[in-house]
Amino acid sequence: DSASNGFSFKGIKDYLDCYRSGKLTPSQVAKNIIATLEDCDKSTPPLRAIVQWDQEQIMLMAEASTARYKNKCTLSYLDGIPVCLKEEFKVVPYHHRVGTVYLGTEPETEDATVAKKLREAGAIIIGVSNMHELGTGTTGCNPNRYHKIPRNPYKPNHFTGGSSSGSAAAVAAGLCPVAIGTDGGGSVRIPASFCGVVGLKGTFGRISSHGSLPLSYSTVSVGPICTSVADAAIVYSILAEPDPLYPYGLKQPKATLSGMCAPDLKGLKLGVDWTVFKACDAEVLSVCEKAVEHLQSLGASVVEVSLPEMEEVRVAHVICILSEMRDFLQPDFNKHFQDMNLDTRANLTLASQFTALDYITANRQRTRSMRFLREIFTTVNCILTPAVACTAPRIYESDLLTGSSDLTFTVRSMRFMQLGNFTGIPSLVVPIGYSTAGLPISFQVMAKWWDEAVLLRIGLKLEQFRYQTKKPSIYYDILA
Repeated sequence: DSASNGFSFKGIKDYLDCYRSGKLTPSQVAKNIIATLEDCDKSTPPLRAIVQWDQEQIMLMAEASTARYKNKCTLSYLDGIPVCLKEEFKVVPYHHRVGTVYLGTEPETEDATVAKKLREAGAIIIGVSNMHELGTGTTGCNPNRYHKIPRNPYKPNHFTGGSSSGSAAAVAAGLCPVAIGTDGGGSVRIPASFCGVVGLKGTFGRISSHGSLPLSYSTVSVGPICTSVADAAIVYSILAEPDPLYPYGLKQPKATLSGMCAPDLKGLKLGVDWTVFKACDAEVLSVCEKAVEHLQSLGASVVEVSLPEMEEVRVAHVICILSEMRDFLQPDFNKHFQDMNLDTRANLTLASQFTALDYITANRQRTRSMRFLREIFTTVNCILTPAVACTAPRIYESDLLTGSSDLTFTVRSMRFMQLGNFTGIPSLVVPIGYSTAGLPISFQVMAKWWDEAVLLRIGLKLEQFRYQTKKPSIYYDILA
């Protein structure tokens, strides 16, 4: 619990309080959500956070949850909690379009593992959320007829970030307190940062990505986008475990939240490479430096570390993710090139210039970088950076028609993200303030493999640093 001054997002606890006290039932909440989803589509401009939803499906899950509350036999802390999943996941009975116009021509008949686990936990899946086409960009700009451009709830004429664009917009706009995204180059953390909510990228393999389109098998992790660190911890604890259908996570140690609620940060060593840290906008840097001081004031010590070969990491990550996507999408590239957005075509065409030698060299770099990190994590518990080097960029009229391709922005937005995807370490982003223009600014914490618990412990303390939460200009209070 945190004492809130002014606005605070409605989180899992607010929903549970309503259900347990009998003030609202999951069925009543579901009706509010359906009315809101209708309203979102009619607003100017439309929010475009949720791109497929079904009234009947929502009500069925809500009524089952209402009955469980009545009979006092709820399934988990997510029982009756509205959630959405990025369109990259298979969710019955929606179309598995993955942001395109040509995939998922038939409704899905099988759930991805995370969708199945959310259903088993009693959550109400309110639909699937918008995404950058095939996850190939960091703006979330998707001009095709099924998707359109999702709007940043803080400033609707700005992008949400991508590629889990609709997931972050849905959470920031109050449609649901929990959304699930995938992150191969910052795709959970960039939109969470731009939309002023919390995003967790688990260790590679920690949360099963079975049933999501395997765009890049070596860089993508799954994670929750939530309104608070505590909610991210709840969702993480339910989703993080080995899945026989997903071989990469089979040997993982048991997920714990141990020490997460420690009263201070005494004994923790926080690593900062100041040269890397400072490679961001002045406004972002100023807030992030104060956040580091805040963590120190809670008893943590800040240790200067050197993150070697970061330029090589950036290039190698791009080679790995684009080569793997290009390989997987070879049939699409040959058959559906004309159906793709212009920026998707450009990225996949660029990817076809990489050679086998490039890919092998990039993976040698990965081995080196993982060894460097292993050494760094013998001296510190985590590594601190800003989340994104800038705030959410503006949407221009032409973006609505032809999409947006700005490689300078793509490179900047991914600057602090790629190390986590390239080496598989877990990472958490937490909103810590706002720019003078009123756009969210976030902070990132990375830890060693499987040590999500320390991220959540530090994340809880980072939330206390933000002296106020500004209300997004598009916000629906589903519980009102």
